[in-house]
Amino acid sequence: MEEIKDFDPKDVEDNKLIASLSYIWILFLIPLIAKKDSKFAVEHAKQGLVLFIVEIVAWLFSLIPLVGWVLGTILGVILFVVALIGFIYAIQGRFWKIPLVYDLAKGFNF
Repeated sequence: MEEIKDFDPKDVEDNKLIASLSYIWILFLIPLIAKKDSKFAVEHAKQGLVLFIVEIVAWLFSLIPLVGWVLGTILGVILFVVALIGFIYAIQGRFWKIPLVYDLAKGFNF
C-alpha cells in the first residue's frame, strides 16, 4: 500500500478524526466543507467522494436480478473493506493512495 508523506504534521494531527469521516458514505462532505483548508482532510474526502460514487453504481447494479445481485454484493463487500482500510489509515494520521480511486480523486479540484 502506497502512502504519501507530504502533509504538514500539525494539519494531520488536527484533522485526522474529521478526515476519517470521509470513508463513511456521504460524510465525505464534512471534511470538504468544514476543513477545506486542510490538505490532509481534503485528500481523504476526495477519495471518499470517489468511493461514494462507486457505491451508488454498485447499488444500481444490485437492482438487476441475479447477475446484478451477485456483482453488486461482491463490489459492495470490496468497497466496504477499502473504506474500512481508508478510515483506519485516516484515524492513524496516514494517507493511502487507494489504487484507481486515488487517480480518479486527483481530478477533483476543491
